[in-house]
Amino acid sequence: MVEGLIGRKVSMTQVFDQDGGTVPCTVLQAGPCIVVTRREAAKDGYEAVQLGLVEPGKARGVSKAVQGHFAKANLPPTRRIKEFRLVPGGDNPAVGDKVLVAALFKPNDRVDVIGVSKGKGFQGVMKRHHFRGGAASHGSMFHRAPGSIGSSAFPSRTFRGMRMGGRMGGDRVTVKNLEVVRVDEENNLLVVKGAVPGAQGAYLVVRRSRAPIRIKKVQTQAPPKTGARTAARPAAKAAPKA
Repeated sequence: MVEGLIGRKVSMTQVFDQDGGTVPCTVLQAGPCIVVTRREAAKDGYEAVQLGLVEPGKARGVSKAVQGHFAKANLPPTRRIKEFRLVPGGDNPAVGDKVLVAALFKPNDRVDVIGVSKGKGFQGVMKRHHFRGGAASHGSMFHRAPGSIGSSAFPSRTFRGMRMGGRMGGDRVTVKNLEVVRVDEENNLLVVKGAVPGAQGAYLVVRRSRAPIRIKKVQTQAPPKTGARTAARPAAKAAPKA
């Protein structure tokens, strides 16, 4: 079975749970995808498939090399291609088969969503690193400045990795263990609990979660310590005086 799908971020919304509370969710359009080529263990050393995202309209901006790659499989070219590993269980897709969201995910499943975060441009330390900043009074003269970044006498330089202003966003981000709330088979929509990286309409990768689910340990009250000394004390007090 294919590990995941290529998709796009549609929008954020909220759904109601059984208790009437609101749950923030993100709507994703996962697939449909088509199998472009296969990776075999005998030839390539691992089992995987290369999927192409099927989008409405003619694919534009596709290079001749990619067009020739799709011509070998007798398929129309797509702009987005991604390779996914095959996991045990389910069907074994062949070249030309369609992979739909309903065949991979169902409610209460856990998924990882990979995307590129929103680009923020050059930002200061308060927005980029959540610095508290200085006093807000007019005479402080220190409001949003980063403060000291190193000693002047020794070592007379700024250490690598110092938190300063700079480019923010536009990075590859993986959000793990998101819960699948709903699956719309007819419209190829996937509703997951929480937020995912990227702007509206951004391309994403949705795959089965690889990280184990952490179960919170319930702390129980420890029983009182009962030793030989503790048990003997009440008996000694109750004994009559001679």
